Amino acid sequence: MREVRVKICGLKTPRDVAAVAKAGAAYAGFNFFPKSPRYVTPAEARLLALSAPEGLCKVALVVDADDAVLDAIVAEVPLDMLQLHGHESPARVAEIKARYGLPVMKVIGVAVEADLAPLLDYQLVADQILVDAKAPKDAVLPGGNGLTFDWRLLVGRKWLKPWMLAGGLTPENVGQAIQRTGARQVDVASGVESAPGVKDAGLIAAFVQAAQGVKDGVPILR
Repeated sequence: MREVRVKICGLKTPRDVAAVAKAGAAYAGFNFFPKSPRYVTPAEARLLALSAPEGLCKVALVVDADDAVLDAIVAEVPLDMLQLHGHESPARVAEIKARYGLPVMKVIGVAVEADLAPLLDYQLVADQILVDAKAPKDAVLPGGNGLTFDWRLLVGRKWLKPWMLAGGLTPENVGQAIQRTGARQVDVASGVESAPGVKDAGLIAAFVQAAQGVKDGVPILR
């Protein structure tokens, strides 16, 4: 049985971090985009990161952040990875990776097949790729909008780097998403919340259980 690794993004309280660790997720995401209901300051994120148990990968989500913003985050928060969720070019991804010495995950928004084309360049410079639903043109948030995309676009695709599936995933549909796409990593934010920015420990546990209850692409009957 191949393990499915789960990332829970947009954690705001020590209770969130504890719930993520207890559920068996592999990644804990902290959102540094000020317009998001999941936003945390570097000082707040530091306390959250320090509360995380060893082995839980701590990820900082940023959107088109300049060096000054990234310097402040990295200086204060003990992190394991940077997640770039804006319009960062492949050159900027490489620059950030070199400057901070941290693994970098680049997010690619997808609505149609042509949206996957940039992934070929990003996989050469990023350590991981996150394939997310493309935000609508008038959306305030680049992600975390609870939208899905056509998972059939990913069937049979292979890339050089590990990749993660996101976009409208919930405890109810994540098993199907993994079955259809072959994803070995999945990411969720709004799908485990009782209200925008408010994580629900029960939904977190249910999501991880559903994601990990898939053996070689087939849901396990319990």
